[in-house]
Amino acid sequence: MTNHKRNILMITPYIPRLHQSGGQRHSFFTIKYLSKTNNITLICYSRNEEGLKEVEKYCHKVIIVKRGNTWSLKNILSAGFSLYPFLLVNYHNEDFRNAIVNEIKARKYDLIHCDCLYPMPNIPKTDIPLVMVDVTIEYAIYQHYVESLTGWRRLAAPLLWLDVLKLKYWETKYWKETHTVLMFSHEDKDFVIKSTGRKDIHVFEDAVDPEYFKLPQKTKKSTYPSVLFGASNMKWMQNRESVEMIISDYWSPIKKRYPDAKLFIVGRNAPEFFNRYNSSDIIVTEADIDGLKDPQYYYEHCWVLLAPMGSGGGTRNKFLEGMTFGLPVITNPEGGMGNIKIENYHHAIVCPKKQILKNVYKLFDDKTYRKKMGNAARKLIETNYSFDHSVEKLNQIYDQITHKK
Repeated sequence: MTNHKRNILMITPYIPRLHQSGGQRHSFFTIKYLSKTNNITLICYSRNEEGLKEVEKYCHKVIIVKRGNTWSLKNILSAGFSLYPFLLVNYHNEDFRNAIVNEIKARKYDLIHCDCLYPMPNIPKTDIPLVMVDVTIEYAIYQHYVESLTGWRRLAAPLLWLDVLKLKYWETKYWKETHTVLMFSHEDKDFVIKSTGRKDIHVFEDAVDPEYFKLPQKTKKSTYPSVLFGASNMKWMQNRESVEMIISDYWSPIKKRYPDAKLFIVGRNAPEFFNRYNSSDIIVTEADIDGLKDPQYYYEHCWVLLAPMGSGGGTRNKFLEGMTFGLPVITNPEGGMGNIKIENYHHAIVCPKKQILKNVYKLFDDKTYRKKMGNAARKLIETNYSFDHSVEKLNQIYDQITHKK
């Protein structure tokens, strides 16, 4: 490590928040542990100031640029008549760019850390090393979505394919032109290396806050068989696809075999997308920001976390956090475990879709096996996947980069 604190300009397409799932939570803990050895100035793009006070504790300064309406006529026309895809148009903003440019001029920075692809068009060319953290291979997610369209929705496929191709162009361009790229899994890292020919692509291991391991237990396991999908951000299409897969392919046979079973669909915006399923047997809810029924409550309450996926890539916050609280995870190879290196059927279960039901049944029927897997999962995460260790590795990467300036 360097003996002095680096000045890092961090750019995010949201306010990093402790009480959110997915990327926002990851960004929050990255800042929390990076701040111990770095001075962080944060520029974020947000419609409101929720979470500001929490993240300010760890930043030298926080600048918020007001974000407008996603589905504005201007954004729609820009996506249709410019080289940018709709996803990037939504974050391409003159005020956002000016805030970044002005901050670069006002203060000497050792490094620019862009958390996510979305803000990249706003960052000017500069001699400051620019690191892009690409949570997942964005264009592949949207490509999978277009390929899976059915019925009348397929009429929109040609326009959507054009957007996918534009997204692929820009994402690949940034992979090639930034100082380096940090991916969230070794599979994604290998994909970027193959796509660009670059050998200096790194993995930024996702993790959990080590303070989680000190938390007192909130609740006991349910007395009935219980399946959790969550806690997740349901605006992310992979998560919505997973929920629909559980409902259509697995829930009926589970319910037939275990009449008292319950399914918990938990996460940000869950009621917005899935309230039609809400019943005495399917509980659709957002986790409390604080109080009793936060994500920890559901991880401790349920018997298994079931998350079949249609496409892979990216981080697996729900797996990491669920395993932290001793919850067995079942997914398929398309979903995978992200950067979590498991011994299959010991720490978690990764199996073909056709084998998911039999593994749910085995965990439901064998309490000893279920508990053993949960304990092994917790030990694995506690030993290898805490944010203090993850950010220590990130600092080592940043040491190499800043020494080469």
